[in-house]
Amino acid sequence: MDEDAVRQIEAMPKVELHLHLEGAAPPDFISRLAAEKREDISRIFRRDGSYAFEGFVHFLKVYEAATGVLRRPEDYARLARAVGEELAANDVIYCETFLSPDFCGGGDVDAWRDYLAAMEEAAAEVERDLGVTLRFVVTCVRHLGPERARKSALCAAETAGRRLVGFGMAGDENAFEQKDFAWAFDCAREAGLRLTSHAGEWRGPEEVRAALDHLRVERIGHGVRSVEDPALVDRLVENGICLEVCPGSNVALGVYPRLAAHPIETLRDRGVRVSVSTDDPPFFHTSMRAEYRGLARTFGWESEVFGELARASLDAAFCDEETRARIAKRLTGERP
Repeated sequence: MDEDAVRQIEAMPKVELHLHLEGAAPPDFISRLAAEKREDISRIFRRDGSYAFEGFVHFLKVYEAATGVLRRPEDYARLARAVGEELAANDVIYCETFLSPDFCGGGDVDAWRDYLAAMEEAAAEVERDLGVTLRFVVTCVRHLGPERARKSALCAAETAGRRLVGFGMAGDENAFEQKDFAWAFDCAREAGLRLTSHAGEWRGPEEVRAALDHLRVERIGHGVRSVEDPALVDRLVENGICLEVCPGSNVALGVYPRLAAHPIETLRDRGVRVSVSTDDPPFFHTSMRAEYRGLARTFGWESEVFGELARASLDAAFCDEETRARIAKRLTGERP
């Protein structure tokens, strides 16, 4: 593809639905924060300053070590602003970020309120100053177990509102079963929150089916291994389930050996609704611009395809209709 066309694609306005706030923390931000607190976490960085890990399980440990220096509401407010700057630099105009009360107050509702208030204030500043609209999705951490998930769900239910719009599950897909978390998802649903769950990244299509059957989600985080089951693909199409696809993450963690082997194009061709996101971008050496660039070069997708992706992502967003209409205008270049 012509490089001028690739550059134009990179600069298109974007909608991102799958971004872990802590996982989006720039390494230098975490390093500076650790230095301020006089903590030595140098073991989690390579010599070039990037995060150092080998494989998914080690990634989770490094992720939690980096998150460990974020211990106060003001730390998370600073993080939200730093992530907002990265999003703006990548022409993202709307983003749903995953937050976990397990990291923000240890699952205590009162402590969580303080953290959320700080992040909401930062999100308002990011929208005012950088033009990036942020919405939050609370996630329980799967490998911490169903009881901890109940606490996260209660935190989400107690604080559901304009910026906190969804509930989901992240963490190690090989721990427990989707059905073990049904109570937490029912609690969030009753509070009016929209639902998503990580599934079909490491385990196969049966994991996606379990999330649909037991948690009754309307989006699936990753979900790429659905492609292995034609009947499941048909179900995703029929029910309009959106997959929050993170190609760079999947390649970096070895789910697929290279981008050309990734099933995102096959899923789109079958009619599955897909969005494109970065997951934990500094960990995986990616960005939304890099994702667009890689997909354009690998699959030959032109600007019309990326426009369709952005609109499909916005259609699947958990925001209110007023926000959706405003962002839709920005995608077409209109003034909101």
